[in-house]
Amino acid sequence: MLRLAVIVLLLANAGYYAWSQGLLRQFGYAPQEQSEPQRMNQQIRPETLQILKVNPSKTSSAAPPTPTSPSQATAANDSPTPASTPAAPAPADSAECLQAGVFDERQAEVLRTAAAGLPAGSWTLEPTPVPGRWMVYMGRFDDVETLDRKRAELRARKVDHDRAGGTLELGLSLGRFASKEAAERELANLGNKGVRTARVIQERAESPGFTLRLSSVNDALRAQLDVLRTAMAGKTLRTCG
Repeated sequence: MLRLAVIVLLLANAGYYAWSQGLLRQFGYAPQEQSEPQRMNQQIRPETLQILKVNPSKTSSAAPPTPTSPSQATAANDSPTPASTPAAPAPADSAECLQAGVFDERQAEVLRTAAAGLPAGSWTLEPTPVPGRWMVYMGRFDDVETLDRKRAELRARKVDHDRAGGTLELGLSLGRFASKEAAERELANLGNKGVRTARVIQERAESPGFTLRLSSVNDALRAQLDVLRTAMAGKTLRTCG
């Protein structure tokens, strides 16, 4: 029984193989052909189709460079090269000229000592003589009552006056002047107004003086100027005039 089944199975496989390969077509037994004739009709000049062999050694070579015409080379050489943008300059350290004064001889000596620690050449003490001053003076009166009566007389004559100050108290100043000649001219004018007891005196004699000058004060030097504060006798630095 088993032998019969094996024989039947072999015959069935052989028959299927013969049918699928078209060996039984002449007997009318064959599978239906799968074809699309319309695609063949749509081909355009199929006789021109050629199959070329590719050389692998040539496919790896680089394409030749495109030749450059002389006119193109000249134009490239003549084209201007863009100039590089210059770097922005670093901000300069701003410097200014400062000065203070006038200082008398004693004050100038204290200032020299304080400024000795500053950079060499950064400061100078320039001679600035203090001119003398002259006054049309009335006095010295014996007491305040006499001073007050004289003030009343001057007001009545419309003569300007003020306190003489310092060692010239109790007295009155009828004007201060830079020269003796100017003071004497004013005294003559006051005589025309009835002032008889006034005279010209030298309130202050000419004396030596000094001006501190720092011609180029930058940020670095400005930070060191605190050493001068106590030596400046209450005066302050200002822009050079």
